[in-house]
Amino acid sequence: MTNVLELRGITKRFPGVLANDKVDITLREGKILALLGENGAGKSTLMNILYGLYKPDEGQIFVRGQAVDILGPNDAIAQGIGMVHQHFMLVPVMTVTENVMLGIEPVKNGVFLDKEKVSNRIREISDQYGLEVDPNAYIRDLPVGIQQRVEIIKVLYRQADILILDEPTAVLTPQEVDGLFKIIDTLIKSGKSLIFITHKLKEVLAVADDITVLRLGKTVGSIDPKEATTDTLATMMVGRDVNLVVEKSPAKPGEPVLEVNDLFVRDERQQTTVQGISFEVRKGEVLGIAGVQGNGQTELVYALTGLLPLDTGTIQLTGKPLSHNSPREILERGVAHIPEDRQRHGLILSFPIHDNMVLCTYYKKPFANGISMQEKAIFSKSEELVKQYDVRTPNIYVNAGTLSGGNQQKVIIAREFSRPIELLIASQPTRGLDVGSIEYIHSQIIKKRDEGSGVLLVSSELDEILALSDRIAVMYKGQIMAVVDAASATKEQLGLLMAGVHPSESKNKK
Repeated sequence: MTNVLELRGITKRFPGVLANDKVDITLREGKILALLGENGAGKSTLMNILYGLYKPDEGQIFVRGQAVDILGPNDAIAQGIGMVHQHFMLVPVMTVTENVMLGIEPVKNGVFLDKEKVSNRIREISDQYGLEVDPNAYIRDLPVGIQQRVEIIKVLYRQADILILDEPTAVLTPQEVDGLFKIIDTLIKSGKSLIFITHKLKEVLAVADDITVLRLGKTVGSIDPKEATTDTLATMMVGRDVNLVVEKSPAKPGEPVLEVNDLFVRDERQQTTVQGISFEVRKGEVLGIAGVQGNGQTELVYALTGLLPLDTGTIQLTGKPLSHNSPREILERGVAHIPEDRQRHGLILSFPIHDNMVLCTYYKKPFANGISMQEKAIFSKSEELVKQYDVRTPNIYVNAGTLSGGNQQKVIIAREFSRPIELLIASQPTRGLDVGSIEYIHSQIIKKRDEGSGVLLVSSELDEILALSDRIAVMYKGQIMAVVDAASATKEQLGLLMAGVHPSESKNKK
């Protein structure tokens, strides 16, 4: 079988970091190569080299057996290489058609943009690959899963036959993941070849034809998915045995730390997305919120953390109202927040890591003395947290925006977990993290529970909800369908509730 792509001896250095060290990978024609590795293993750097965003210091790229120089994205596109980035490269205020044609705008009569031609081509691509995208829809109105399809259409419109999918399922719901896998299957059957970058071991075993693992910038090895298990892959990635099962003792719940009563919340478009829900989180327990993303979980968390106003209803923290407080006041009341959108609500990307580490406490001692910042204390604490939470970075002085997505998440978790808290609100806490980091974060969440904090966990990963939760509330269309004991809950039971069906109703229909 022909190799459509080979990277041989690729080396890339940054100041203080050897990101890629003589890396070799091979992609077979019409196959899926899964590229695995921890955060900071060098996967994204390698793909940015392949797409022309970085130039390698050493090594060579071969496309269909021919050595090529890729000096920019246009060179990559000319070689039939297209990349769907983890963080989408879309303009929210533009339509699907306008985003697809951006940079290669066709004209008619020598003057006017030919949007109709592009729109018709999008429909053809959409029908051919089962993408189901409206060319006239605005990006800002599309859910994340459909935005990803737009990115795929962009590379197919440019006639790519080698596709790089960078963490393609990191922000998708289980249903959207299933839809993506069907699209990938259609792409392969049409003759495309794919590089699939992910941290999710079960997905790799489900879709990959070949697996290559990177660790600390080097190629550790390749393995046939038929001979691999999640345990063997995790060991290859991390270099040690990884416990993929969350170990926890039975919860010892105490008094309610969070009480929510008859809460209604409207989103930024003034649509009521949280509709009269009530629940409580007790000290020493994890309450998981399960549900397909888009059923009010985001707005619920925004209301609890002061990012959206309440419409009606009440919120109490340790018995005192928390209904109209600012985000700072809520933080000072002992609430820690891991937001689902780390770049929008978790970090200031243009600030260095050390400033991001103290965003919640920079105005307090020992980090401030009146109006004077105490840089020595800030630097010392940041160095300590970077080491403790294994943030892969050259130093604490680089901007947070230069870190990989997983390492950005580690900065947030380090900051939020390093101060006294009554309530931890964790929204998609392990999104984009590798197995070693997930193991660590899960253990830290359970540690916070066992120290007596209440934990509200919002996750689209059912495995994570079942592994960490003591009780599980399922949200559907802004309402809580049921609250169930996690010890006896099943995926099937939760899946029905997530679809708006009580198991009793399902049995009656049979």
